[in-house]
Amino acid sequence: MNANDFARRVRSREKLVGYWVTLDVPPAAERIARLGYDYVVLDGQHGLIGYQGLMTGLLAIDAGSAIGPRPTAGLVRVEANDPTSIGRALDAGATGVIVPLVDSADDVARAVCAAKYPPAGARSFGPMRAALRIGPVPADSNDATVVLAMIETPLGLRNVAEICATPGLDGVYVGPSDLSLALGARFPGDPEVEGPFEEAVELIARTAQEAGIAAGIHTFDGDSAKKRLDQGYTYATVASDLSHLEAIAAAHLNTARS
Repeated sequence: MNANDFARRVRSREKLVGYWVTLDVPPAAERIARLGYDYVVLDGQHGLIGYQGLMTGLLAIDAGSAIGPRPTAGLVRVEANDPTSIGRALDAGATGVIVPLVDSADDVARAVCAAKYPPAGARSFGPMRAALRIGPVPADSNDATVVLAMIETPLGLRNVAEICATPGLDGVYVGPSDLSLALGARFPGDPEVEGPFEEAVELIARTAQEAGIAAGIHTFDGDSAKKRLDQGYTYATVASDLSHLEAIAAAHLNTARS
């Protein structure tokens, strides 16, 4: 799968399953990418990954994808909605960016502008590694680059309709931890806000569908991902490397000591 094919699949709202990487361990990202996930996200916001780690992680995802059962795209959740973070992630070879803390249509417009070359945007030309994957022609890059906006704040939820309607946006992405806190949770997953949280999740999926864009969500296991895809989400990300490492290590420890 080339970058254009992944962009097409996102924009046609195909059902996609991804994985989340927070650790700067390229061989682990390579192993995950060869499993057959549709995409792997490198977390540049809360993950333990610097810029060099993002670049080598994207290299590893491409290497794993090349020998896996199906192609895997490398995405980056950038650290902030600014041209430098977005441009550097794309220059390093990311097929798309997930932009955090989006509150409004203006925020989306800024993200799209940073991700697209003129005349569609204002991305500075210096594709470095990206030119090897997509090619150096700006129009080709614009077509192949996916922009996803996170809905995870009170304002983002309130403005979800105008966010989804912003030109150039390919999809929205629910950050469940921050969204639950935005709804008054004492901690992520607080059962006291389960009702309002589920209503918000359903609203976001419905609004994205009405706008004709993709709707994605972060989940904590495969069962939850399947539930959200059955609910109307078009892509779902499963857990993360760090949480899986801890859970499996704890399970083996408990078994050994039982």
